[in-house]
Amino acid sequence: MKFLKIFFLITVLSFLSGCDRLAQKDNSNLTVTDALGRKVVLKEKPVKKVVAIGPGALRLVCYMGLANSVVGVEDSEKEWDAISRPYILAYPQLKDLPGIGLGGPRPSPNLESIIALKPDVIFAAYLTKDQADAIQSKTNIPVILLSYGQFASFDMNEIFNSLRVIGEVSGRSDRANQLISYIQGIEEDLNNRTKDILPDKKPSVYVGALGMAGVHGIESTQAKYLPFTLINAKNVADEIKSSGSLMLDKEYLIKLNPDIIFLDEGGLALVKEDYKKNRAFYDKLRAFKDNEVYGQLPFNYYTTNIEIALIDTYFAGKVIYPERFSDIDISNKADEIFKEFLGKPMFNVITKSYPGFTRVVF
Repeated sequence: MKFLKIFFLITVLSFLSGCDRLAQKDNSNLTVTDALGRKVVLKEKPVKKVVAIGPGALRLVCYMGLANSVVGVEDSEKEWDAISRPYILAYPQLKDLPGIGLGGPRPSPNLESIIALKPDVIFAAYLTKDQADAIQSKTNIPVILLSYGQFASFDMNEIFNSLRVIGEVSGRSDRANQLISYIQGIEEDLNNRTKDILPDKKPSVYVGALGMAGVHGIESTQAKYLPFTLINAKNVADEIKSSGSLMLDKEYLIKLNPDIIFLDEGGLALVKEDYKKNRAFYDKLRAFKDNEVYGQLPFNYYTTNIEIALIDTYFAGKVIYPERFSDIDISNKADEIFKEFLGKPMFNVITKSYPGFTRVVF
């Protein structure tokens, strides 16, 4: 009888121990909420191998210092010119990785290729919930959706949330917090330099030739354009629309007649071509008559190069409020920002392909 009691006690303890191990295993899973509110469970944490699909997903992964964890990239990342995407310039080895299907605004991932690479997680941007669920079901690999906010624009809060999620699943929350704090510091600096300028002391400004699902001329602009919003600039496009991209009628641009015009250098060639054909239109614009037209680096290619957008903002500040930004050397500031985001100074490389921050002469 004593033997049976001992045997029973051992059996119970073994069962409880087994239950405890099961609980620990369950507790080892990580559940995160992605950009569309999906609850995604990861069994491997921190993740060691990743792929990224959709506009801008790979960029955010690179911002987080995870380029060496990427095991495959979209064909477009391998084929497109890297100058428009500094994260590829910073990590050129990404172009040598296996392809995982077509990229672009409507990506078509090759699920067989992704399965063969055995990533721990798939980061994706601008897919629908149903698309993400379908990929996750077919590959049996967790799919985490990231976001920059409204397409062809960007929302810092959405980006911050995406960085935090990447940090959580990769064990790099410190890096996410570091980058977010850096960006918030820039936002604070820009606001502090300009917040007390009275409206009647501000020149009116406009940005044209913005990339939006392709290259456009001077008509392509944006209301609540973040580089202007960050420096409290008087954007004439804000009079037309509450926010977002728009194609502005040329005659209406004459009516608005901004004091200063910035042109995205991705579309600058189109503006120069149009200038030759429609000189009379441009002669009616105050900014062209007063030689107050400036080029800025294009930042919208496969969604937003956040680091370039911030660099453009400092340049806009120097042009619009020169006395408030007199201490800023744009090339030094650019390399500081590049190093924070991508670990390398790249201003001289980028400006080999674009005119850079300069007055545009027609």
